Amino acid sequence: MEVIHKIGRRKTAVARAYVAPGKGNITINKKDLANYFTTATLQYKVKQPLVLTNNDANFDITVNVYGGGITGQAEAVRLAISRAMCEVDTENRLTLKPEGLLTRDPRMVERKKFGQKKARKKFQFSKR
Repeated sequence: MEVIHKIGRRKTAVARAYVAPGKGNITINKKDLANYFTTATLQYKVKQPLVLTNNDANFDITVNVYGGGITGQAEAVRLAISRAMCEVDTENRLTLKPEGLLTRDPRMVERKKFGQKKARKKFQFSKR
């Protein structure tokens, strides 16, 4: 099996995952997973597709991720890895799809409008 390349996105974060057969090492932006995503919640999100498909010790994953914050980046990495697991074995799709791991979350930040304080907040109206 050669290296599988997949892209995942979330808000403004973009993750490019390269999945190759190996021992289960996950490298993100040339750092170890535990050093890049320091909280257990974010590490769980990244490993979720591997754990659900029982592939947590079968593949070495290298990820380049940029844009957004750490939560958006973690979810972008999760989507990229989920897509790669589906290409490894089509049976994995039946496991990942019900968990919602193959769905691109379309929610983006709403833009600020002219004449308003924020995207939806208005300036206070005062009656004198």
